[in-house]
Amino acid sequence: MYLRHTTRRKDGKVHRYWQLVRSVRIGRKVVQQTVAHLGELDAQGRARAQALARAITGDRDQPDLFITEDADEAIPVRLKRIRLERGRGFGDVWLGWTLWRALRLDEALTRLLPEGREAVPWATMAAVLVLARLCEPSSELHIAETWYRGTALEDLLALPMPLVNDDRLYRALDRLVPHKPALEQHLVARLGELFALDYDLLLYDVTSVYFEGLAETNPLAQRGHSRDHRPDCKQVCLALVVTRDGMPLGYEVFAGNRTDVTTVEEIVEAMEVRYGLAQRIWVMDRGMTSQDNLDWLRETGRRYLVGTAKSELKKWAGALAEARDWQAVREGIEAKQCLGPDGVETFVLIRSVERREKERAMHARFTRRIEDGLTRLGQRIGRARRPLDVRLERQLGRLLERNQRAAGRYVIDFVPDPTQPAGVRWTGAPARSGTTGRTGVRAATCCARTSRTGARRTCGARTSN
Repeated sequence: MYLRHTTRRKDGKVHRYWQLVRSVRIGRKVVQQTVAHLGELDAQGRARAQALARAITGDRDQPDLFITEDADEAIPVRLKRIRLERGRGFGDVWLGWTLWRALRLDEALTRLLPEGREAVPWATMAAVLVLARLCEPSSELHIAETWYRGTALEDLLALPMPLVNDDRLYRALDRLVPHKPALEQHLVARLGELFALDYDLLLYDVTSVYFEGLAETNPLAQRGHSRDHRPDCKQVCLALVVTRDGMPLGYEVFAGNRTDVTTVEEIVEAMEVRYGLAQRIWVMDRGMTSQDNLDWLRETGRRYLVGTAKSELKKWAGALAEARDWQAVREGIEAKQCLGPDGVETFVLIRSVERREKERAMHARFTRRIEDGLTRLGQRIGRARRPLDVRLERQLGRLLERNQRAAGRYVIDFVPDPTQPAGVRWTGAPARSGTTGRTGVRAATCCARTSRTGARRTCGARTSN
């Protein structure tokens, strides 16, 4: 939120009317909405507005918040005598520095990392690292040799450029690691004060980061399933927990060869130790799903919404084919709930109208190719003047193999017929009339399971195919 004014002239006087506005994203556009009309602010009103601005921006004064009386005065400048020397970026680092203080990270790090005999306070070096990650993610070497000298942080932080080197940046990271839980708790508390976040639904996922070098001194760097398609490099797995609004709540680093399904219990217990027990819902993809994890979540009374393995969709073929009980979640997405066979879990079936139409078009294309191929094959048999050998079956096999999505629709047999010059005749018929094929059903739908106690909350959860 910020202050904006409109200027009107009436009876030869200039009137400035102030509004408190905020930027709101609607779809792909960002629009400004007026929160409150403040009118013409007198001296007392300006003081209250200044206090509001300091509360929003983290106790930072904004001297240019209001236009002074002499702001319209013109100053003569000789353009021929103006030159630009050492241009530096200011806007992005100033915004990051403002957000840094709004989150009161400067106070938290000063408390956690008190000043000692170091030439530069570790809290200041931590600010440099975070602002670089926010404005231009890069290595510590690039920060020290290129990025820092091209920004205005030297003036904002009163930190000379020669004191920012890669060795000091790396040591700052080592100083921050022991205080990770304290920093996470501080950010959760501060973000809750600023944005009134809800922690009733948490999303958990795992990604990986690989190393170009040998990483011999890092015991967690191991070779495993590479999401970056770099099996030749060692990697570590990063586990991240976020709220429904996308705000990070905590993270952990695991060995690169650890599978996702083995991290669920550790992450859930770690988050509950840090932030306490609560009636929250855990949302995870099918990579976290195993019978042991589901049994553990149910036995401990935790609620969940997890992706179901594709193999279980066969059990719900009848429910997917039924036209009743489907509810529109959003445009083009429909869902319905089905009670599980054991009566403990509730399954949420999701289907996409656009994906279904796409699958139908794909099946129609493959079906047309098979039909055209069979027509040419039948013409060849009709024109034959001598018996055809077994290569006919091989050609049919290649035709069905190239069009596997629709091959299951057909049952084709070659029947010996001495009355035909080719020696055979072929018969063909649809295998399942009116179906879209098993591949189409799987691709057009997805399934999620949730604990029975949390079934009423699943309508608000977002499940994607």
